[in-house]
Amino acid sequence: MSAPRGDGFPGVRSPSGLVYVVWEITLRCDLSCAHCGSRAGRARPDELTTEEALRVVGELAELGAEEITLIGGEAYLRPDFEELASAIADAGMRCAMTSGGRAIDTERARALRRARVSQVSVSLDGLAHAHDVQRSLTGSFDAALQSMKCLADAGVEISVNTQLNRWSFPDLDAVFALAHAHGAASWQVQHTVPMGRAAERPGWLFQPWEILVVHPKLAELAARGAAMERPMHLWPANNIGYFGPHEAQIRGRGVHRDRAWGGCIAGKHALGLESDGTVKGCPSLPTATWAAGSTRTHRLADLWEESRTLRRIRDRASEGGSDLWGRCKDCYYASVCRGGCTWTAEVFFGKHGNNPYCHHRASTLREQGLRERLIPQPPAPGVLAAPFDHRLFSLVEEPFRDDEFFVAPPTSDFFPTPRRLPLAP
Repeated sequence: MSAPRGDGFPGVRSPSGLVYVVWEITLRCDLSCAHCGSRAGRARPDELTTEEALRVVGELAELGAEEITLIGGEAYLRPDFEELASAIADAGMRCAMTSGGRAIDTERARALRRARVSQVSVSLDGLAHAHDVQRSLTGSFDAALQSMKCLADAGVEISVNTQLNRWSFPDLDAVFALAHAHGAASWQVQHTVPMGRAAERPGWLFQPWEILVVHPKLAELAARGAAMERPMHLWPANNIGYFGPHEAQIRGRGVHRDRAWGGCIAGKHALGLESDGTVKGCPSLPTATWAAGSTRTHRLADLWEESRTLRRIRDRASEGGSDLWGRCKDCYYASVCRGGCTWTAEVFFGKHGNNPYCHHRASTLREQGLRERLIPQPPAPGVLAAPFDHRLFSLVEEPFRDDEFFVAPPTSDFFPTPRRLPLAP
């Protein structure tokens, strides 16, 4: 997704507090990525009609939303994509898009420009081999680079997004250089977590102690990008953190020295919409437990104000950590951090409030000669079969091992075989 503007959204102008919306306008996709949290592929059978979607655009504007990022699946595969994007711009909101970049040719790039899509974020998850394995398609890396060229030629601003995992980490310096060479203005990074198809590949995920290697590299890249003659700013997603020695460097994008994590913004300043009208406080949260209602049966303003589910996630962001457990419960930063990203803890443990992907936590444990290990549990029959499903992990503490102080290569569990297919039309 494109990077929203400002950590914690200081100076929010909207009376409702809503700033940023991620809208899955179709689940149809021309890729079948091995880490896709929504298991995108075929469209949902009951996706919003054009009329229904245009009504949602109006209701988002009424709520005061400032930026809408359109995603899929692959957003450009929805036939009325250009009409929806234009309507968002007409309503005075910034329209961006996130894409796997398989088939943005010259014509599509020009259509995005006509629709006043302000930025397209193209996924690059490593160099060719690592990217193609994760995207389950040989040639998808080259297609993404070609899509970026077409976008640049059409005058559309480009950003890049990267899944951080054991496949992509060795290639981060090279991805940085490629992104900048292709004109990217920013680069968003996000830890891969066990949701959707990624739940079937636990050997791709970082162990918590590997954060101690990953985050210094992100800080280095943030500083490098900010110092370039044409800056390329690193945008950390909400599951990158928290309060470690590189917090200000990473969250300040190498520019601001006073930035720090201010707590989960789901349901407070952010909203997620699914293509059938389902509303969630965050687009990544498991739908089964976090769906707040539907735009087909309720006005968005009513859901925003009255949904118990949205209020539950909004209140947890304001109550200073009353629902925290494990190491997060007694952390010095608990009242501000509130357990970091709600989604990350939820998909690992089935409940929020204890986040092992934390630099401060990993550093503190290392000083005590300890580390944490995530152990995947066998999924229940039929669990790993739907969009936004996830598998559970247990968490154990064990002695820190200096001989394993590096990011391990991905293990071979459930390696997909990249398919050789022609580019999608």
